[in-house]
Amino acid sequence: MAGENILIVEDEEDIAELLEYNLQRQGYAPRAVGTGEDGLEATRDEAPALVLLDLMLPGLGGLEVCRRLKADPATAAIPVIMLTAKGEEEDIIAGFEAGADDYITKPFRPQILVARVQAVLRRGAAARPEAGQTISLGSISIHPGRFEVSVDGEPVPMTRTEFRLLSFLASRPGWVFTRGQIVRAVHGDDYPVTGRSVDVQVAAVRRKLGIAGDLLQTVRGVGYKMGD
Repeated sequence: MAGENILIVEDEEDIAELLEYNLQRQGYAPRAVGTGEDGLEATRDEAPALVLLDLMLPGLGGLEVCRRLKADPATAAIPVIMLTAKGEEEDIIAGFEAGADDYITKPFRPQILVARVQAVLRRGAAARPEAGQTISLGSISIHPGRFEVSVDGEPVPMTRTEFRLLSFLASRPGWVFTRGQIVRAVHGDDYPVTGRSVDVQVAAVRRKLGIAGDLLQTVRGVGYKMGD
C-alpha cells in the first residue's frame, strides 16, 4: 500500500505539514489543500487512495464535502477519514451519516493516525473479492468486483462502508447478525463505531435501495438480516 496518493484537506498549515511528514515517512505520497472546494476538485481530478478531511474548513465544510464525494459515483468508493476537534457522539454520528469511513478527533497522535490510515486501506484491499462474483437477492444485484449495486437494473451509488455492509448481509440471506458482528465484518476488530452508528448506516442503505430496502430487516433485540 505504500506509495499510494493521499489527499489532505486541512486549512491549518502546521497540521497539514505534520500529516504530510508522517505519511511520507511511511512511504505514502500525500498532498495538502486548504479548502473544501479544492478538496472536491482534487479528489475528482486525482482519485487518491484516501482522503483525510478536516471538518471545520473555510467556505464549504467537511461534512458537505464528504456528502458530495459519496454521492458522486466517480468518488463514492474513495475512503474518507474525518479529522476534527469535535468529538461528541452526535458529531461522530453526523460524520458517519455523511459517509465517512473513519473519524479521528484532534489532538491526535501521528502514529495512531497513520495506523488508522493503514487499517482503512487494508480493509479496502480486503474488500475486493473475485471479479466474477455477483450477489443477487430479489431485485438487488451486487457486483463486488466492480463495486456496483443495482435495483431492477438501475444503478445505486453507495459509499464503501454502505457497500460492504450490504454485501456482508446479502451474502448470507436469512442469517441474523448483531451490530457488533456487523462492525467487525465491515470495519475489522477494535473499530470505534457505536451501535447507533450501525443503525445510521443501515438506514442509509435502506433509503438508497428504495422499495427493495424492505429486504434489509431489523430483528428486535438482536440486530439485522437480509430477508431470503
